[in-house]
Amino acid sequence: MNREEMSRIAHTEHPIKSPLDDDSVGRLLERGLPRGNERVLDLGCGGGEWLLRALATRPHLHAEGVDISEDALAQAAAAAAIDLGVQERLVLHHRKAEDFVSAEPFDAVLSFGATHAFGGLLPTLAAARRHLAPNGHVLLGEGFWDRPPSQEAIDMLGNFTDLATTVERVVADGWTPVDAHVSTRRELDDYEWACWGSLAAWALDHPAGPDSSRVLETASTRRWEWLRAYRDTWGFVSLVLRRTSDRA
Repeated sequence: MNREEMSRIAHTEHPIKSPLDDDSVGRLLERGLPRGNERVLDLGCGGGEWLLRALATRPHLHAEGVDISEDALAQAAAAAAIDLGVQERLVLHHRKAEDFVSAEPFDAVLSFGATHAFGGLLPTLAAARRHLAPNGHVLLGEGFWDRPPSQEAIDMLGNFTDLATTVERVVADGWTPVDAHVSTRRELDDYEWACWGSLAAWALDHPAGPDSSRVLETASTRRWEWLRAYRDTWGFVSLVLRRTSDRA
């Protein structure tokens, strides 16, 4: 079993690949898509969950998603066509998000759980800026350290900053936050329990499978890494941004 398949199983009960509940996702989309007829781009869309939710509730919205995973894009296409009937308003691109180009700008650009693909927070914002129409919104999710982390936690998750410094870096880069959501303890815990619980359940349901032992070991390892190394230090912020230079 490859990493992509393991991730798909882990997110079975939590399709949004970020520590956000349904109400938080809905509120962020409302703030970032105020008209309901926007052209929306998701850089690193995975299975397209953000775009599918936006399309399902906004009949005049059009969306495009970019991802390197052919399987995830196929999943998004199937959900759009079979489950929601919105396939005519969704375009999917199989390529690296940093290589995507479009002749037309987008009213909103999304990137959740994908800043690593661009090399960090500011390079992700630079990519979003290239695609954003005047007065458009960027919706971006980023981790931060809620309190000083251990070196073990940094080695696992990366060299994030604290929340205030994260926002200061965004503002200094030419963006103005018009809304945000800091994931609650419940959202953070629900996400981790769902991911590693789904992996463990799959392994227990397939005891004779060749991957069962490895999947169960991975679930156990990731759960203990979370509980022992970063549960009490790591947080997640979702930002709704506009370019400061767009102001009249």
